[in-house]
Amino acid sequence: PPEEVEDASEPTKRDRSHLENTLKLNEDKPADDFSGVLQRLRKIYHSSIKPLEQSYRYNELRQHEITDGEITSKPMVLFLGPWSVGKSSMINYLLGLDDTPYQLYTGAEPTTSEFTVIMHGPKLKTIEGIVMAADSARSFSPLEKFGQNFLEKLIGIEVPHKLLERVTFVDTPGIIENRKQQERGYPFNDVCQWFIDRADLIFVVFDPTKLDVGLELEMLFRQLKGRESQIRIILNKADSLATQELMRVYGALFWSLAPLINVTEPPRVYVSSFWPQEYHPDTHKDLFLKEEISLLEDLNQVIENRMENKIAFIRQHAIRVRIHALLVDRYLQTYKDKMTFFSDGELVFRDIVEDPDKFFIFKSILAKTNVSKFDLPNREAYKDFFGINPITSFKLLSQQCSYMGGCFLEKIEKAITRELPDLLGSIGLGKKPNILSCDITGCGETPKNRYRKP
Repeated sequence: PPEEVEDASEPTKRDRSHLENTLKLNEDKPADDFSGVLQRLRKIYHSSIKPLEQSYRYNELRQHEITDGEITSKPMVLFLGPWSVGKSSMINYLLGLDDTPYQLYTGAEPTTSEFTVIMHGPKLKTIEGIVMAADSARSFSPLEKFGQNFLEKLIGIEVPHKLLERVTFVDTPGIIENRKQQERGYPFNDVCQWFIDRADLIFVVFDPTKLDVGLELEMLFRQLKGRESQIRIILNKADSLATQELMRVYGALFWSLAPLINVTEPPRVYVSSFWPQEYHPDTHKDLFLKEEISLLEDLNQVIENRMENKIAFIRQHAIRVRIHALLVDRYLQTYKDKMTFFSDGELVFRDIVEDPDKFFIFKSILAKTNVSKFDLPNREAYKDFFGINPITSFKLLSQQCSYMGGCFLEKIEKAITRELPDLLGSIGLGKKPNILSCDITGCGETPKNRYRKP
């Protein structure tokens, strides 16, 4: 019969009901209202963390200022990986954009040359990067610092989709092996790092038929260090290989990632095929569907834990600001101790900056506080930092106190050990205890002196 002929030309689409059920797209329940918690979070940030951040110019070290837009922003899911592995197809699939005018352009060639931010809006429209960066209410205004060339490669798409009310997707240009950063015309790795630092979930997507872990990918995994718990690795297009071949690729992938990811809990790998077409016949459909549902549950979990993640993120930021302040304070104290009436300030300070270990600057911080040595910025960063900011432009921590406001250091320590954990506790009341409980993050710890005998 003629109908069958038509079928043959048109690939059949799979059923999407599992997407809708797992991501709860049909439920009309109101989104959790966390506005009160967000207000408190902003208040803690502005009163206890930001003063120290500004006083010691932390943003010049880490280029990281937290804007109000960032505090209130939705969770962000970042798609990374080589070109043509199906990142854009995966986003089209999750949002059901296929065959709509707003589907992301996909194909075998490197197609996405922009950073594309897919967010919620009342109707379909495209927003220029320059406009996105200029709008301080959005969380993308800090991207302006990467310059005009980059902003031309940044594009926003607003889509009226239920999922995007709760999460924002970012599609990135494929990591093209053997391409120089210069050719891109903007600092690609720095831009990637900016998104990696802020992403709540990072999908690193691979195509098992052309698995090639080259230099840019190694660079990428180096940038992902410390973010292991956010990473999910996706072996996409899994139904294009025979089972035995797939197992081999799975092994090869882990083998190449092993040196890059030395954590006790390796990232979860999902093996499936994320696009609307039916799975190839004679492949493990059940397995692929199960994997897909686990991935969707994972995504849902991140959305539901967004407040906890936000508080943890601000707390992590506060810890880094505190370490930075302690270090600058230590450099300044050492400088003051070494200065005599006759010494040349610049020479004295150059000596300290060139070899801080001679003066136990970093060691003394480790000894005094519960700082992990992995959280210490490197010495080189401080050479650059003091190159721009003369040591004499800072005040000692002990002098950063006011009669009404208290001391900056005490305030940030109180935020880290009490206020932020309490805020975390207040939202956890109605929910099951989740991964961010204090047993694991040790948020209740007061800084300890490891060198004092008990």
